[in-house]
Amino acid sequence: MKRRSFIQKSALTTGAITLGSAYGYASSVNSVAKHSFNLKYAPHFGMFAGHADSLEDQLRFMADEGFAALEDNNMRKRDVATQEKLAKTMQRLGIDMGVFVAHEISWKKPSLASGDLAIREKFLAEIKSSVEVAKRVNAKWMTVVPGHVDLRLSMGYQTANVIESLKQAAAIIEPHGITMVLEPLNFRDHPGLFLTESPQAFEICKAVASPSCKILFDIYHQQIQEGNLIPNMEASWDEIAYIQIGDNPGRKEPTTGEINYKNVFKFIHEKKFAGILGMEHGNSKPNKEGERAVIDAYKQVDLFL
Repeated sequence: MKRRSFIQKSALTTGAITLGSAYGYASSVNSVAKHSFNLKYAPHFGMFAGHADSLEDQLRFMADEGFAALEDNNMRKRDVATQEKLAKTMQRLGIDMGVFVAHEISWKKPSLASGDLAIREKFLAEIKSSVEVAKRVNAKWMTVVPGHVDLRLSMGYQTANVIESLKQAAAIIEPHGITMVLEPLNFRDHPGLFLTESPQAFEICKAVASPSCKILFDIYHQQIQEGNLIPNMEASWDEIAYIQIGDNPGRKEPTTGEINYKNVFKFIHEKKFAGILGMEHGNSKPNKEGERAVIDAYKQVDLFL
């Protein structure tokens, strides 16, 4: 499943938030003890839509199941009133906001790698507007993807162009205590993108040299792109600020593919990671049964202590 698919599917829930009705999800928080996870896993809207209809009800369901964070790629596209309502609901439920996509991603044409000043200015303008979104929803991180390669330029020039754009973006967001997290994406789902591997992201973050420019390590993408997950996370750990999850093949919940998530999560926990792990994957089974399977899978792989 491609990253674009998540953004497109999430767009179906973009817009004004609807209030839960008397026939919607009924919180069981007063009668059933919440599960306590060892790490801060973040579902996304739509993952538990069979159990709860409105966005607010979905947040309540997540909280009742023990999840303490939300990931919403399309938060930037939601109207201000919806952003404010979601922020208030999350604050009331004790749910932290994870990443949202901070800018329009160029999937097919060269963008930041090209060094085109008009493209750079558009990117920086989107970063500025995303700062306001982040402040509105109490987000600390936002996703940046440098876009497609420019085959007319050598990789060295492309890298220099990307670094310069990110330095200027970091100068915008650093005063606000917000971090843009660079996400390497795999060659199979997203052929032709500039940023693909964790060592490359590590090098760029070191060159930008800002606390507001770090790595989003997506375990699904890096299993496909480079494998050797735990050693690569160890090598780039100082620059990792955010993590995303998905098993391979299929990009579904842990336990459905080849990745030993119990060991990976054990490593992350032992590194004393206090950030968010976004559940950026689909459900392996449909309807409520599939949603419950996702929750059970996380309970299973979270038993690493």
